[in-house]
Amino acid sequence: MTLNPVQTLVDVLHFADSRTAIIVPELGISLTYDSLRQQTLAMAEALASAGIRRSDRVAMALPNGLPAIISFLAASIAGTAAPLNPAYPYEEFLFFLKDTNARMLLCPPAGGESARSAAADLHIPVFSVEMAASGAVHLRDAPTGASITEPTADDIALLLHTSGSTGHPKRVPLRHFNLATSSANIASTYALSEEDVSLCIMPLFHVHGLIASVMATLLSGGAVVVPSKFNALSFWRTVKEHRVTWYSGVPTMHQLLLARTHHKPPEAARLRFIRSCSAPLSPELVHKVEDVFGVPFVEAYGMTEAAHQMTSNPLPPRLRKPGSVGIGAGIRISIMDKQGNHLATNQRGEVVIQGASVFRGYENDPEANARSLFNGWFRTGDQGLLDEDGYLHLTGRLKDIIIRGGENIAPHEVDHVLLKHAAVAAAVTFGFAHPTLGEEVAAAVVLHEPHGASESALLKHCRKWLAEYQCPKKIYLVKSIPTTATGKIRRRVVAEALVDRQG
Repeated sequence: MTLNPVQTLVDVLHFADSRTAIIVPELGISLTYDSLRQQTLAMAEALASAGIRRSDRVAMALPNGLPAIISFLAASIAGTAAPLNPAYPYEEFLFFLKDTNARMLLCPPAGGESARSAAADLHIPVFSVEMAASGAVHLRDAPTGASITEPTADDIALLLHTSGSTGHPKRVPLRHFNLATSSANIASTYALSEEDVSLCIMPLFHVHGLIASVMATLLSGGAVVVPSKFNALSFWRTVKEHRVTWYSGVPTMHQLLLARTHHKPPEAARLRFIRSCSAPLSPELVHKVEDVFGVPFVEAYGMTEAAHQMTSNPLPPRLRKPGSVGIGAGIRISIMDKQGNHLATNQRGEVVIQGASVFRGYENDPEANARSLFNGWFRTGDQGLLDEDGYLHLTGRLKDIIIRGGENIAPHEVDHVLLKHAAVAAAVTFGFAHPTLGEEVAAAVVLHEPHGASESALLKHCRKWLAEYQCPKKIYLVKSIPTTATGKIRRRVVAEALVDRQG
């Protein structure tokens, strides 16, 4: 389908008919496009009546569901949406509400004590977002009377924080045209249409779930199925009951589904493709998913600063390259050295991007902007290369590169080798301090079975595939590897937990 030009998130609501827009599977609720538009604009007017103006931040601590989607859209129209992880403890809410300069907090009617307590201590008004059995969403005790003017493309719609591993998170302001452009790029990449039904299993306080699973689908006129959380036990039943055609997740989700499935589930009959983003994948996992589920499995690459998707492997009949994150999806990709020179094909350097979905800079952080913005390009902090077909291959975060005796080692490449071993379910490689070499290589490994392989067997396996300087000198066998709420692995956090505690 050909998409109409979009400038703001209001344009995402351009359908006004009786087609299904959102489904809440646990409650049997189906919301039409007409109702979604009416409810969103009504809540935007309620926010305006409560004093929210264009640049005011509306924080949200809402679980996945219809209230989270309507609140996000309404807040982005009346002011600026600032969704937060509802599982944060009090101290985190206190920091993020203050750092965001929130003028209001939206919470569920029950629960959310930590968020409410932090807001009270900061004298921020709190409104409960209620939903009736019919799917009607509204603010409890909200004032009325104010009207809204539609936002412009240049207005800030969404404020998020980067999930940085060092220092305080940075504030990322995303404008309406950033989000609208990214939504359109995603819809175009996967040829989304009115016939598609997406299953949103990613959290809605992050751009992966908000933009890829929800906004891109709504822009194309399809339906979004939004369960309250990802549940591997009920996953395929939900896919079948709602005739899901695609879903997007992170590697840990795909691995959980694979662990419970050994052949193509009959419930997957209508699936067109499966998408993965937000964390690296091994080529082995790509092949396993395609073999078992029997549909194309495409890896994409996204960042908060680019309003999510930057590259993606294309769908058939175009070439998919396991181990690559694909080609530019509506934005320009290049590889740059430390001096800012653009590198040739197959040369490693920092991945840099340009495009209408890319933000203009961090909020009130000139030092970070000086480091990250160069001659119109945004430095992603990721290392990679572009091959002869223009496909991007990531080799790791620049700050995670291990420098052992002057040799640069990409942890991501060691991860891939460890994952080749049949006993390995998950692996993360990291560097630790060494008195003479500067850094040495170690890895944390999760096995499929408790005694599936020994440390010595895994070290022998690594020596078969890697140069000696790249091989881990220590492998920690662990039960699980911690990730962020959006599925990202923080190598330095893993290193600190293991090396500092175990020596």
